[in-house]
Amino acid sequence: MKELMLLKVPTAGEIMTTVRLATGGLGSLTGLGLEESEDCKVCVTESLLLLRHAGYLAASINFCEDDGLFVCIMGEGEIVNPAPMPEDEISAALLEALAADVKTEKREGALYRVSFRFAR
Repeated sequence: MKELMLLKVPTAGEIMTTVRLATGGLGSLTGLGLEESEDCKVCVTESLLLLRHAGYLAASINFCEDDGLFVCIMGEGEIVNPAPMPEDEISAALLEALAADVKTEKREGALYRVSFRFAR
């Protein structure tokens, strides 16, 4: 697996457009089709929302090339005012429907890691 880019970003909504643009560019770089790149952008955004609702103010996003694009998103720093939302179930369902090898990990009962893959 070859690391392409590591981003450390706030989970605030203002940064989402920038993250989506970077994700789309990396999808193109790794040979994903337009539909897969769009789906990957949705998955990255939904993962960041899940981590924000879990109380993380920042996250790291690791993009790797591995017969497509592998993405691992982890909450960074302390958990502050977690506020799980009813739409978190929809976010989780979108991840499962759109991406392959979706894995979520919890630490001390709180979500802290989401990873998934998009093959070429």
